[in-house]
Amino acid sequence: MKKATFIEGTGIALISSIAVAVLFTTMSPLFFGGELFRLLVAGLSFFYILYLFLRSKDRTGRVTVMSVWFVVTLFSLVFVSSLLLYIVIQLLMIWLMRSLYFYNSIFSVLIDLSLTGFSLLIAIWSWSVSGSLFLTFWCFFLVQALFVFIPKNFIEKRKAEYIIQAEDDRFESAYHTAEIAVSKLINSK
Repeated sequence: MKKATFIEGTGIALISSIAVAVLFTTMSPLFFGGELFRLLVAGLSFFYILYLFLRSKDRTGRVTVMSVWFVVTLFSLVFVSSLLLYIVIQLLMIWLMRSLYFYNSIFSVLIDLSLTGFSLLIAIWSWSVSGSLFLTFWCFFLVQALFVFIPKNFIEKRKAEYIIQAEDDRFESAYHTAEIAVSKLINSK
């Protein structure tokens, strides 16, 4: 599997932003604005999760994750009246998927959660300043593209370095003790 890159993420941001702007503009006469927006968010969430699956090395649990996403999305489409809460639920599903398939450290997962929250804040700010769906989704997915810079094993690398240093220290200590013992044997004759 090819690893996700920031450049690829910016491409996803551009394609997603254009798709949302075009689809919302062309289909808005057929739907109520809120319903269409929810469907577009669900569709983008679905395709983004598929993209993440393509970039993940792990193969297990994909059917389960997609089934959970489908049930949660259907449930939230029917029962969640707040648009912001609906968007947060979709973002949590994306975050959960990335947490399961891209990270091995709780700190990496928490950093990704912070990145997800920050991307939502940037999207809300962009909407309030510009009123443009294109810019809103562009800013959101551009910040989301930064997830590739979060290390997979945030703490485990440092732990491994500590273990290697401790092993080196033990070796040095044992070597030094052996040198002292050999010098005492040589000097005692």
